[in-house]
Amino acid sequence: MWPTCVLVVVASPCLHSVARPAADSVAQMKIYVLHENDEWLPPFADALDAEGVAWEPWFLDGGVIDLTTPPPEGVFYSRMSASSHTRDHARAKDHTRSVLSWLEAWGRRVVNGRRVLELEMSKVDQLTALAAAGLRVPRTLAVVGTDQLVEQARRFPSPFVTKHNQGGKGLGVQRFDHGDAVADALASGDVQEPADHTWLLQEYVEPAGGFITRVEIVGGEFLYALAADTSHGFELCPADACQVHDAFCPSGEHAARIFSLREGFADQIVGRYLRFCASLGIEIAGVEFIETADGRRVTYDVNTNTNYNAVVDAQAGRSGAVEVARFLVGLLHEHTQGVRPAWRHAPAGLG
Repeated sequence: MWPTCVLVVVASPCLHSVARPAADSVAQMKIYVLHENDEWLPPFADALDAEGVAWEPWFLDGGVIDLTTPPPEGVFYSRMSASSHTRDHARAKDHTRSVLSWLEAWGRRVVNGRRVLELEMSKVDQLTALAAAGLRVPRTLAVVGTDQLVEQARRFPSPFVTKHNQGGKGLGVQRFDHGDAVADALASGDVQEPADHTWLLQEYVEPAGGFITRVEIVGGEFLYALAADTSHGFELCPADACQVHDAFCPSGEHAARIFSLREGFADQIVGRYLRFCASLGIEIAGVEFIETADGRRVTYDVNTNTNYNAVVDAQAGRSGAVEVARFLVGLLHEHTQGVRPAWRHAPAGLG
């Protein structure tokens, strides 16, 4: 007999702590949204509600999983973010790893599963995977431990940028013109240790026109491409929630100046990104690249927890959140094999 095995993670008292299966009936199947940021959820919640489908958010930042108990049936969409630790959700990453392993072991349909989570959490993983797929990436050193950062920076060709390996929102990205400037920044407390203690030293690639491009992919298909103006800083997050709280993502009229649709974008790199994502099981993503003055396309980031900007959605005439919801609903219908699911909104919480 298989012995009972229970994984225990210390939970916040406000969280539902036990994952329990839903009713066995196929008619009770739902969409489950795994996340750690309530502020990013409303556009997706509205879109799922508008589709009239049963769904449930699972907030993951500590809890208990009985590994011998089957998860509920349904479709599971992981929206875990590499920047979760900046919202005091340091346990979210490992909680999600455990939940995804549990779901996949039981054969559940997961969108952006366990392998994709590792890409979200590590820029080293992203860059090595992109390079292996034949895509051009910036020259990069991974420096494990801040004690070695200055020495390596003094040897690295300048100008360069530093990044956190586990980032999100452009976390920790700063440009430097020489290694001594990194030493000064560390001494003054202007840079913080990465969550996983791994820095990236990366060549600075000058973008032609002063903007970067992000290619949005939903359900393995191209949604649209947006441009982000880098003159306002490096911490660029297109989500409306970011624009309220982050200095580099201003709200209101400023958002339109930072983010805009790249209308009619049809570069061949889109097809390469679609093939790259398909090869790794990435079904929803935003892939970012820089166009240089000499025509190179340098890819530097894969965001598998992609968010959408209302300004760009309006310009494109397509809502990213709505497209995600429709993709998930389609998967749910496929999974239920023609059996109509319960058309009601489910209560929040895991369990």
